[in-house]
Amino acid sequence: MGEQDVSTDPGDRRMQDFMQALLEDIHALEIMHERGMIESGVRRIGAEQEMFLVNSAMRPANVALQVLEAAGSPLLTTELALFNLEANTEPRLFGGDCLSAMEADLLAAVKLAHEAAGRCGAKVILTGILPTLRKDDLTLASMTPMPRYYALNKAIMRMRGGDNFQALIEGADELQTTHDNVMMESCNTSFQIHFQVGPDEFARLYNVSQAVLAPVLAAAVNSPVLLQHRLWAETRVALFQQSVDARGPVHVKRGQPPRVHFGDDWVRESVIELFREDIARFRVVLATGEHESPMRFIERGEVPPLTALRLHNGTIYRWNRACYGISEGVAHLRIENRVLPAGPTVADETANAAFYFGLMAGLLEEYGDIDKVMAFDDAKTNFLAAARHGLSAQFSWVNGAEMTARELIIKRLLPLAREGLKASKVDEGDIDRYLGIISARVESGRTGSQWVFQSLAAMGKSSNIDERFRTLTSAMISRQTTGEPVHTWALATLAESDGWHESYRTVGQFMSTDLFTVRPEDIVDLAATLMEWRHIRHVPVEDEHGALVGIVSHRNLLTLVSRRFSRADDGPVPVAQIMTRDPVTVTPETETLEAIRLMREHKVGCLPVIQDGRLVGMVTERDYMKVAGQLMEQQLRDQ
Repeated sequence: MGEQDVSTDPGDRRMQDFMQALLEDIHALEIMHERGMIESGVRRIGAEQEMFLVNSAMRPANVALQVLEAAGSPLLTTELALFNLEANTEPRLFGGDCLSAMEADLLAAVKLAHEAAGRCGAKVILTGILPTLRKDDLTLASMTPMPRYYALNKAIMRMRGGDNFQALIEGADELQTTHDNVMMESCNTSFQIHFQVGPDEFARLYNVSQAVLAPVLAAAVNSPVLLQHRLWAETRVALFQQSVDARGPVHVKRGQPPRVHFGDDWVRESVIELFREDIARFRVVLATGEHESPMRFIERGEVPPLTALRLHNGTIYRWNRACYGISEGVAHLRIENRVLPAGPTVADETANAAFYFGLMAGLLEEYGDIDKVMAFDDAKTNFLAAARHGLSAQFSWVNGAEMTARELIIKRLLPLAREGLKASKVDEGDIDRYLGIISARVESGRTGSQWVFQSLAAMGKSSNIDERFRTLTSAMISRQTTGEPVHTWALATLAESDGWHESYRTVGQFMSTDLFTVRPEDIVDLAATLMEWRHIRHVPVEDEHGALVGIVSHRNLLTLVSRRFSRADDGPVPVAQIMTRDPVTVTPETETLEAIRLMREHKVGCLPVIQDGRLVGMVTERDYMKVAGQLMEQQLRDQ
């Protein structure tokens, strides 16, 4: 979790002292690198498993602290949100049964979380983004109550000049939203894998990791929806960058990279380049108290903790992040692959790790210095294409070869990964099992994201969107418990839905959002025509800013027709003259029973839904009739 007693005030003396400590740490690391004080000649692997907690309605459950208490194990720890957990596996030597041992560690941690969550009325789900998340889940009330998280939020908002975060992601749907804190980051859960390497081979292996990130991600995509919008194959990539973007407009204009980024060039010589660049480019956002000089540790023959460097590094989110660590009194370097999503199963995650580790070893043997045969811009473009399109992404590979991700993986990369794992003396049975999962997944095209997209398409639109996404989440959990990899999963169906009432508790769960509106100055004939074309009985009237100013109903039109008939007045009439002003409204959080009561009490056939002063939806008598009809049909069939 890191240090909790932190400062974010740029004028605080601790901030200046921290910068001094940070510069001393990087100097000490340079000396350690030169003197051979960092472990070499050994490779290890490890992983971090993030997960969501949900309640019986498949909605986020803010019970992380209770779950940790129930579990009583150091294997589990907190994350940014109270509906997230994290587990860490023990590092293992790269070779032998390291992969199956990693899977066993992950299964044990997830089982522990499942059992503890069950005692708190919750369930665990492994998914890159929880399909049932809503924007109102992402308030500071859902933030884990630790000073470091609040300080991070405060610091980044200050760096943005107090401006809200802007998120714009386009896929099959378009999501455009703003948010006033960093909790959008908590929508993401990942399966982070670590590869410990020696300092002398770090640059070459880091570059290989940059090159293979795209094809590994293309095969592993599992986060295609956010806030009930169908977006990228791996939406986490776009969301994470935008959710903690501390840049103001002037920094964007100057081309300053965001704190979440891929990088801009190959590493030429050593890990020092990455740490130097991150210190030079990114301001310190968190500072801790006193730091003992790292040179004193070195003079005593001890390993310095480099706490300032590690804390600063933890606030910069390269997709491949260089990490300094200490294990059993020995300093080491790791490449932390942060791009892989959680899920769909532990078997899938371990297969993704096997593919990545195999390519790390195989490509280094095959190509040596990858930067000699591949342009960095191609590696970066491939990465973004993989995030958008998954296996259908078009890649530019080594020596200018052009092919789809699917073709590249099947024809070239799986054989290379196999050879890399063999050369690293990984058990043959593990190689066959995990690369077999990747091969079957890629051949079938059934990634986690494709399963989600296809399940939503198969469910159609006969039910409300909330019920579809809740059913999708429930189906994920039921299939994960089998342990079978995602390419074998049957699609989710509405027949699996239970507890339909959970999807109709509030107006926001089933309101109509595809609205046809008019302005006060529009002529009444336009409103009447919309009613005829769209078979609707109510048309909201909004101003140019989206604020509701009235409603035109079928009854209003009948009244106008009656007046015209009696007065023989055929001139155009503006909507403002006949609309009902100050209509009764509700919010998305209004309970359904309360909305029904309001409609009855005020004798109205519709309720505009308002949020932040803007029209966001409409609920009508027809919506209730549709729900009632579905329920009656279901009850009669069950007789």
